[in-house]
Amino acid sequence: MPSQLTARRSTALSGRVRAPGDKSMSHRSMILGGMASGVTEVEGLLEGDDVLATARAVQAFGARVDRLEDGRWRVEGAGGFRTPRSVIDCGNAGTGVRLLMGAAAGYPLTATFDGDQSLRKRPMKRVTGPLADMGARFDWLAAEDRLPVALTGGALKAVDYVQTVASAQVKSAILLAGLNADGVTTVVEPEKSRDHTERMLRAFGAEVGVQDNGEGWTISLRGGQPLTGTFVAVPGDPSSAAFPLAAGLIVPGSEVTVEGVMLNPLRTGLFDTWIAMGADLTIANRRNAGARRSATSPLGIRSSRGSSCPRPGPLP
Repeated sequence: MPSQLTARRSTALSGRVRAPGDKSMSHRSMILGGMASGVTEVEGLLEGDDVLATARAVQAFGARVDRLEDGRWRVEGAGGFRTPRSVIDCGNAGTGVRLLMGAAAGYPLTATFDGDQSLRKRPMKRVTGPLADMGARFDWLAAEDRLPVALTGGALKAVDYVQTVASAQVKSAILLAGLNADGVTTVVEPEKSRDHTERMLRAFGAEVGVQDNGEGWTISLRGGQPLTGTFVAVPGDPSSAAFPLAAGLIVPGSEVTVEGVMLNPLRTGLFDTWIAMGADLTIANRRNAGARRSATSPLGIRSSRGSSCPRPGPLP
């Protein structure tokens, strides 16, 4: 049934909220925790359907996954994935299925990946192609390039992969597979994509080389590196934080604070644009989080609109 929504002019807004956890980092915290040896404790996990599907998949691959309380989870990995007893149902999680295929490809196992009707329509070969070049085998069970697909992994060889279009999902899948490949895996990006995987791999104990090549990056990873469980504080999602901040910016006299927002430089384009337009947006309490030694920062952001605005400039 169609619904009717009515908008009315608001008086000045005032309040403080916390941004929900970033979905990309929530997926990665579950997957890397499952691949690692030992315990990974996660705070601030986004408990949406996509991330929960990834958590169930990690458990099916042999890790113990426990929800302690809202946003707090514990993953006990056994140092690798094993063959699951049933189909890995990723629901509608495109990021989840592509990263999981990369992670699983490095182990001597067989797993079938599937999803809901929406996910079954999404192409997979941009990820399965380079993984197949590394030695993984994919058997399409319905239509080629679409789920469901059966993966047989293990005995991978490192690859030098040059992306024609930058994609954090493709890059991440290759790097996760490269952890258990023979040799040094290299991914060359034409332009910089989100670097959550590189940062989090370091936090779990892996050495990852990142070289600036102008517009993009060249990322290298030596195979055979073990991961060790760690503590992950998932920072808040900048996209979710944008809604209350935008409301504060357009209603005169407002003062709105959103706590715990990630300020990874590759995620702050909207905030940069607002400041360039003259928004009174300030950043406080800068600190490192996301995982140990990670430079991804959750920040408190205050947005107000009044008679004076700072001169436009980049984010500090």
